[in-house]
Amino acid sequence: MGLLLFLMMCQCAINSVKTNTPSNPNVILLMADDLGIGDLGCYGNQTLRTPNIDRLAEEGVTLTQHIAASPLCTPSRAAFLTGRYPIRSGMAAFSRVGVFLFSASSGGLPSEEITFSRLLKQRGYATALIGKWHLGMSCESSNDFCHHPLSHGFDYFYGLTVTNFRDCKPGQGSVFLKGVQKSLVIPVQIVGITLVSLAIVKYIGFLKVPFQALGYCLVITAMLLAVLIFFFYHFRHLNCFLMRGHQIIQQPLSYENLTQRLTKEAVQFIGRNNDAPFLLVLSYLHVHTALYASENFRGKSKHGLYGDAVEEMDWSVGQVLDVLEKYNLSNKTLVYFTSDQGAHVEEISSSGEVHGGYNGIYKGGKAMNWEGGIRVPGLLRWPGVIQAGVYTDEPTSNMDIFPTIVKLAEAELPSDRIIDGRDLMPLLQGKITRSEHEFLFHYCNAYLNAVRWHPGNSESVWKVFFFTPNFSPEDSNGCYDSHVCFCHEGFITQHDPPLLFDLSKDPEEKVPLTPETESRFYDILGVVQLAIDNHTRSLQPVPDQLSWDNLIWKPWLQLCCSSPFRSCSCDYDSDRSLLELHSG
Repeated sequence: MGLLLFLMMCQCAINSVKTNTPSNPNVILLMADDLGIGDLGCYGNQTLRTPNIDRLAEEGVTLTQHIAASPLCTPSRAAFLTGRYPIRSGMAAFSRVGVFLFSASSGGLPSEEITFSRLLKQRGYATALIGKWHLGMSCESSNDFCHHPLSHGFDYFYGLTVTNFRDCKPGQGSVFLKGVQKSLVIPVQIVGITLVSLAIVKYIGFLKVPFQALGYCLVITAMLLAVLIFFFYHFRHLNCFLMRGHQIIQQPLSYENLTQRLTKEAVQFIGRNNDAPFLLVLSYLHVHTALYASENFRGKSKHGLYGDAVEEMDWSVGQVLDVLEKYNLSNKTLVYFTSDQGAHVEEISSSGEVHGGYNGIYKGGKAMNWEGGIRVPGLLRWPGVIQAGVYTDEPTSNMDIFPTIVKLAEAELPSDRIIDGRDLMPLLQGKITRSEHEFLFHYCNAYLNAVRWHPGNSESVWKVFFFTPNFSPEDSNGCYDSHVCFCHEGFITQHDPPLLFDLSKDPEEKVPLTPETESRFYDILGVVQLAIDNHTRSLQPVPDQLSWDNLIWKPWLQLCCSSPFRSCSCDYDSDRSLLELHSG
């Protein structure tokens, strides 16, 4: 009789987990930058120490087919915040450059887009973004802040509006130098040859060109070169700065104890709001280059500076989990951990040290729609509400966070636009076992690159590629010659018929299927094409936020915490009292 009663109690507890969904939980969203799915212990890594992130897996659900909506930072983060493919918001580039590079660019996440932070703020949540933004800052003047986090539903911001570049850290090289050299050599040669030729024909009398006109051309060319040289010489001061709200508090950015400072801000925000619902997005700079780690972690991992950075980020996650325990908030808080895209496999330092992560068994990496570029960690924990220690291989997306937390906050999903994400709670609680995503569309910038199809009556996950990047060297796993893969002719190979893989049997995307090896080859392509047609019809024309006009540096949008003649230099982030490290 006692055994029967015990079993009944266990069943009641299980049912409670599956059905009990309290409203208005706290929400903590932890996002790494360029972290490989194979870098974490809970995804099979045995040499990097990530006990705190692994704890999320042990106490929650691990998504093993969690897909970033884009393999690049800017569009992936736009999709994450809005629950929509970035092509819908104009945050997918038709140009070669797919992310924002300068703080004084005019493009960014449009004000018409609705973010989950805005909807939760309307429901009374305290909202904060700490860390990396990378979705623009201003439109027409340096103080309109139209794209700034505080204009998209966040009450509090402490972090970087662009991203962490090698150029931001002295001695780490430049991500621009090679590209600028390649781009400028030919134009400068053309201009130089043209001016010299005009001067010669003027001198010998073949053409009457006023010397004044030649002088103007020479002056204009010299001025443009001077501006360009000035900009890249001062790149660190102009683009690498730390803000609190709308104010620059450190220019240029200092890497000294940076993760500790970000963590301290996160812990203090939780402490200030421990008695009311809050949304915290802690967007780490780790492990995007330039790599860095504080003294307590430097040289401690088995994988050089990259491993040190991963382990320091894990420490930070532990601090966040500890403060939830301190305020008895663990059972009232949904915690999510992910990366914006896969590891940047081409990242190698000037000394030859690997500065990119590990994507496990998956092919490719950042900037590619091979699985290594888009299959990212997806960990969710909410004790007593979602299942613990469960793994699911159903296709999910980082866009799913939008409808999931909006519904939990009892806010209304926007009815005037398409939301591409799906509520994860039924899957997390075991109420359903199949993903609500039958199709996922994989864009390379603004170009449809591949489609994933998970039929409702099959375990197969079909993936169709219309073009693939040209690896350089050919037998490598990336585009090492250009540092990143591109989406345009000359950098890709078109496929007709498209490449077809069944990821349920070939997750490494090693052997494309053919009509000879898959009898349903053309039937599958036909279904996928119908899905593409429906998807394409749902797209509306929107301004291109990543056009060249919106990407270029505009001096009148440049923020400077001091006089430009003082190299835009200041440090008001004077409170350096840091948390005690508990790295053991």
